[in-house]
Amino acid sequence: MGGGGGGGDGEPEFQIAPMIDVLLVLLIFFMSITSAQVLRIDKEITLPVAADAKKKEKNMMNEAALNVRWTKGKSLIMFEDTRYDDVQPLVELLGKRKESNAKYRVVIRGDRSLPAIEIQRVMSVIAQAGIDDISFSALNKN
Repeated sequence: MGGGGGGGDGEPEFQIAPMIDVLLVLLIFFMSITSAQVLRIDKEITLPVAADAKKKEKNMMNEAALNVRWTKGKSLIMFEDTRYDDVQPLVELLGKRKESNAKYRVVIRGDRSLPAIEIQRVMSVIAQAGIDDISFSALNKN
């Protein structure tokens, strides 16, 4: 005649199955929001070293990584797994993102061997999209 879950002696039983369900949902949620950013980082880029580089902020919702690789004497711009030989579609895409999110920023992940003129060109592309918050990715050790 008890209120369910009891062993007959009136003591309530601890239900572990609902707790596991909640933990699995949280695990899937956190895996899905972090893996998207991790996959968009180009592992072939060797970042430059900056002695005063600061640790990255935790909030990644308002930013995107723009990978610029130096290959065979030319720059290769990659954004969200898409290569941009013509930068005009990239300008339009970044412009739309900035319109929908005023805090949108871009982190340039440029290869160590990338000439400065190429970084300047990428910064110009970002500026054409109306984005004025730009950061550079670097390492603070060798």
